[in-house]
Amino acid sequence: MSLTVGSKAPAFTLPSQPGMPIDVGASIGHEKVVLLFIPLAFSPVCTAEMCYFRDQWNHWAALGCKVFAISVDSPFTVAKYREIENIPFPVLSDFNKDVSRLYDSLHEDLMGLKGVSKRSAFVIDAKGVVKYAWISESPLVQVDFAAIEAAVKAC
Repeated sequence: MSLTVGSKAPAFTLPSQPGMPIDVGASIGHEKVVLLFIPLAFSPVCTAEMCYFRDQWNHWAALGCKVFAISVDSPFTVAKYREIENIPFPVLSDFNKDVSRLYDSLHEDLMGLKGVSKRSAFVIDAKGVVKYAWISESPLVQVDFAAIEAAVKAC
């Protein structure tokens, strides 16, 4: 399934730490949502992305959106990553890769690693419609923070 602007965003639940699922579907269709798929926690580009959102958190919170990061790392890893980097929004584990596939954001093979999330960003409006969709084939390309912000403001 190719998720594009105008598509209905699929709902899902993923853990933020072992035994702690977060129902993102409870937000999709009810409030503005930003989904940030990151290839691997603790990698340089992913950490720069997460720290940008952390350092600008008051601004993002003022825009009235929920932000969720998603990685194929284990629930243990994403919980520790969030703690160490002091990330103020949930970092979710898509260890089984179901949601990355659902959002067409999965590298089947990335430098010999099987099943790694593609760096992707989605903005979903309060009706559950995708208003911004960006997926990179290269894990080294950073998201366009200004484009994400503009899409949130336009919702």
